[in-house]
Amino acid sequence: MIESRQQVTVRYAETDMMGIVYHGNYLPWFEIGRTTLLKEMGLPYRQLEADGFRLPVLEVAVKYVRPALYDDTLTIVTKMREKPALRIRLEYEVYRGSELLATGQTMHAFVDREGKPVRPPANVVTAMNTAFASRPSVEKKV
Repeated sequence: MIESRQQVTVRYAETDMMGIVYHGNYLPWFEIGRTTLLKEMGLPYRQLEADGFRLPVLEVAVKYVRPALYDDTLTIVTKMREKPALRIRLEYEVYRGSELLATGQTMHAFVDREGKPVRPPANVVTAMNTAFASRPSVEKKV
């Protein structure tokens, strides 16, 4: 399993009149987690795009447990439990301190510039093999 952590602070624009984060704003936080995890693996998304690849979202799911509030500092934990073949499945947990606020998952596939599904490029396969070979399969807690 590969895991990444990134902090965000809830901005006023991400909340409703009650100061509670609008449900759709969790998806950009998942994207922050995804791109951070890839960058930490040596696969910055900007480079993937420059090389002609995209990772569109095929599926997304979110479970809301507790509300995030204006000015909260949140930790987005992103996990890739299995080495991907053609699709990449990521899991997310959003915490305020040790309090779990939301969980989610996304599924992505590699496509070329024209949107045609393709196999992951060699540098991605190498980075995934290296990352999964060097990390123990132990789940860390916040």
